[in-house]
Amino acid sequence: MKDQTIAIHAGFKSDSATKAVSVPIYQTVAYEFDSAQHGADLFNLEVEGNIYTRIMNPTTAVLEERCAALEEGIAGLGLSAGSAAVNYSILNIAEQGSNIVTVPLLYGGTYTLFRHMLPRQGIEVRFAEDDSAEAMAKHIDDKTAAVFCESIGNPAGNIVDIEALADMAHAHDVPLIVDNTVATPALIKPINWGADIVVNSLTKYMGGHGNSLGGVIVDAGEFPWAKHPKKFHMLNEPEESYHGVVYTEALGAAAYIGRVRTVALRNTGSAISPMNAFLILQGMQTLPLRMERHCDNAVAVANYLNDHPHVEWVKFAGLPDSPYYDLAQKYTGGKPSALMTFGIKGGFDAGVKFYDALNMFLRLVNIGDTKSLAAHPASTTHRQLSESELESAGVTPDMIRLCIGIEHIDDIIADLDQALTASQTG
Repeated sequence: MKDQTIAIHAGFKSDSATKAVSVPIYQTVAYEFDSAQHGADLFNLEVEGNIYTRIMNPTTAVLEERCAALEEGIAGLGLSAGSAAVNYSILNIAEQGSNIVTVPLLYGGTYTLFRHMLPRQGIEVRFAEDDSAEAMAKHIDDKTAAVFCESIGNPAGNIVDIEALADMAHAHDVPLIVDNTVATPALIKPINWGADIVVNSLTKYMGGHGNSLGGVIVDAGEFPWAKHPKKFHMLNEPEESYHGVVYTEALGAAAYIGRVRTVALRNTGSAISPMNAFLILQGMQTLPLRMERHCDNAVAVANYLNDHPHVEWVKFAGLPDSPYYDLAQKYTGGKPSALMTFGIKGGFDAGVKFYDALNMFLRLVNIGDTKSLAAHPASTTHRQLSESELESAGVTPDMIRLCIGIEHIDDIIADLDQALTASQTG
């Protein structure tokens, strides 16, 4: 099926009990066992079924299956937020003494997790000098558990060469984890380019309406965990925290996603609520349609800003002068989502005037809403970073981040035009 059909139908036909055609909200904590043996079989992963909503839920199961279908993976795991998905994706295969290698340009929350939180747990995070495969390969050794990147960076808008990173990672017997939040599977399917694990903040474009937090991990089911029993012993040896199950033996290709559900999620509880799963599913039904409008509007805005006399610079991979233009053509057909950054002549002070003068654009830190959004990363999403960290993350003091919505393009440009004029007044 095509994405437009998958986004509406995958994972659900009609409710078996009531014949309802909309996904029911299963607002329950627990599920009854048929017998003691049935309960034991469920906990032993010998039969399918529900145990406890912290681990699984029928509403969430539809969301997981739909996300996995869109990303063309074998299974998904719904979580409370994209940040939980990033965290669990690493903790599932890394431990004290191991390391991961990452691109330098990252979302602020991920940067903080990698720079400060994971190292305190004994997991070293090595930041490459740039996002090329050659730069990242220099940091890999026998303790490296994963290579990490964002398909399209937030807020920098950089595009990584997923295929090259996957080939490099696999040559070193390491999986590639890709955060696909900004692109979504409507634009880029990292698994088709060699990624092993895909994470996504469903809060953003996937849900698309700014009403629900959520995250997901999707497993490609392709990485040969069993061939590396020492490096990935947690998947190849009895799991003490879960009845001694050996995940590669019990679940085969789904070993990774099975372990993250029954170890990380079960024991630390970053579960998505059934209501949030339901609301995100409503948004996902229009994902392909929304991304078409988002991208068309973004291209128009980028060209407008690029030609405006009050604008100093524009960073958008869809512009021919972008260093990521060729990668945008390769991976997105020249429509690299709707996130862009720019600087206004007059620097920080002019940027503040512009920001305060916006009328239709909403001043907030989310992205991926139907509504057009604006943010000043240096004072919000990346505020916790030092000057050197801001520089390495690609964030400048004058940077304005725009996330272009699906309003009429004339109204979007009209608001930008009056705010740019205001930025240059005394």
